[in-house]
Amino acid sequence: MTIRDDRASEPETGGARRRAILEIAARLFARKGYRGTSMRDIGEAAGVQGGSLYHHIRSKDALFVELHHAALDEAERRIAQAASQQLEPWARLEAACAALLEIQLDPDSLTMPMMNDFREVPATIRTALIERRDRFETRFRDLVANLPLPPELDRSIYRNLLLSQLNSAADWVRPGRLSPRDIAEQIARVFRHDISTG
Repeated sequence: MTIRDDRASEPETGGARRRAILEIAARLFARKGYRGTSMRDIGEAAGVQGGSLYHHIRSKDALFVELHHAALDEAERRIAQAASQQLEPWARLEAACAALLEIQLDPDSLTMPMMNDFREVPATIRTALIERRDRFETRFRDLVANLPLPPELDRSIYRNLLLSQLNSAADWVRPGRLSPRDIAEQIARVFRHDISTG
């Protein structure tokens, strides 16, 4: 996950320090979850004491939302880039699936835990996370809308089943036998329902 800090008013050293804290926080959240990570943990890992941390970070909630959004921004960028290299609708979908699986199945991914774990976060920030996730899923809504599917297939159900498989891949894929691209090809075959073949 790439951390960007666009606050131009901060001195360069302050911006670099904040980016380092964000990277450390993202790793802690990915490893320990929202509930298991405290601001003290982040401060200790970053070598920043007490009130100094709040100079860079407003709150744990705001930090998690920022990191979650950054994770989805990066995932969306990678998926859009992969899909844009294909012209045919099924090939575009398969490329997007492969890009998302590469993120979900990377054992060092900071993006995957940020995308998938809403159970521990407070209700006050869950709404913001869900809204951003829904915007992320628009990428797949557009891809599915362009598929030559039989008219009797509900595209919303189709999209949600596809995303459920992709987002839970880390739970059912065993490493080593197939690459993310191989798995994406298999999933695309299972989900392929051309008008001509039904």
